[in-house]
Order: sequence, then C-alpha cells, then structure tokens
Amino acid sequence: SFSSDEVIRKRLLIDGDGAGDDRRINLLVKSFIKWCNSGSQEEGYFQYQRMLSTLSQCEFSMGKTLLVYDMNLREMENYEKIYKDIENSIAAAHEKISECKKQILQAKRIRKNRQEYDALAKVIQHHPDRHETLKQLEALGKELQHLSHIKESVEDKLELRRKQFHVLLSTIHELQQTLENDEKLSEAEESQETQMETETKQ
Repeated sequence: SFSSDEVIRKRLLIDGDGAGDDRRINLLVKSFIKWCNSGSQEEGYFQYQRMLSTLSQCEFSMGKTLLVYDMNLREMENYEKIYKDIENSIAAAHEKISECKKQILQAKRIRKNRQEYDALAKVIQHHPDRHETLKQLEALGKELQHLSHIKESVEDKLELRRKQFHVLLSTIHELQQTLENDEKLSEAEESQETQMETETKQ
C-alpha cells in the first residue's frame, strides 16, 4: 500500500547507505527511555553502558561513512585527472592526424606535379623545334589575314543583300497595301452600284 511504501522510503532516507543507522538510533532512544525509567542503579548503569555502546557504533558508522566519502572524492579527482589526460591525448592525436593529412596532401601534390612534368616533357620532345614552330606560326598568320579579308568581303556582300532584301520587302508591302486599297475601292463601287440599282427598281 501507499502507507507502507512511505514508511519504507522514510526508513531508507534515515538509514543512509543501509548500514543500520535507523536501528541504532531507535535502540539509543529506547535505551535512553529505559535509563530514564530505570528503577535500580544497576539497571541504570546497564542502560547507560548500552547507550555508550550504541553511540560508539554510530560514531564508528559515521567515521566509516566519512572515510568512504573522502575515498569517493579522491576517486572523482583521480577520474577527472584521467579524463583530462584522455582529452589531452585525444587532442594531440587529432593534431597529429591533421598534420599527417597535410603531409599526405603535400606528397600527393608533389607526385601529381612530377607526373605532369613528365607528361609535359614527353609532349615537348614530340613537338618540333622553335624555328619550325615560328615558320608555322608565320604561315598561319598569313592564312588568318587572308581569311579575315574573305570574311570582310562576305560581310559586305551580306550587308548588301540585307539592304536589297529590305528594299524588296518594302516594295512587296507597298504593293500589298495598294492591292488592298484597290480591292476596298472596288468593293465600295460595287456596293454603290447595287444600291443605285435597288433605288431604280423601286
């Protein structure tokens, strides 16, 4: 039930780490009550010794708890130190890995450059010398100049054809406009003649 659970919870809170502190306190209280109600001196002395024994047990338990507490504090400090050492080791390992990556990238770059240099050297060996290349460049320059003249001539012809085509389109447009006007005029005359014939018949 709820009441029994509450009692158990309170006993656990009083008992601390489960060393029987609540039992000793209850025993001490009972001994104190018996000592207060003792009838004879012998019984009072017995209860007094019993209270001293219970107090000694409580002090021993408290001392043990303090020792465990101090030990836990030292363990926590030790764990924190170990944790910091591990963090420092991890950070150093990350730095070393980063440095190794940089070295690997640099080595790859050097290897790539050497491969490119070798490839360029092979290409250069298969190409003609500079004198022959200059001759080819001179010939290409003359050919390029000739093609440029041809291009200008073609562009002039295209411009002339464009102008001629524009004039032709304008002429066609004017002719079309004239035909449309003549057709409209013819329709108007036919309509007028039809109207006159209708008026004559009336």
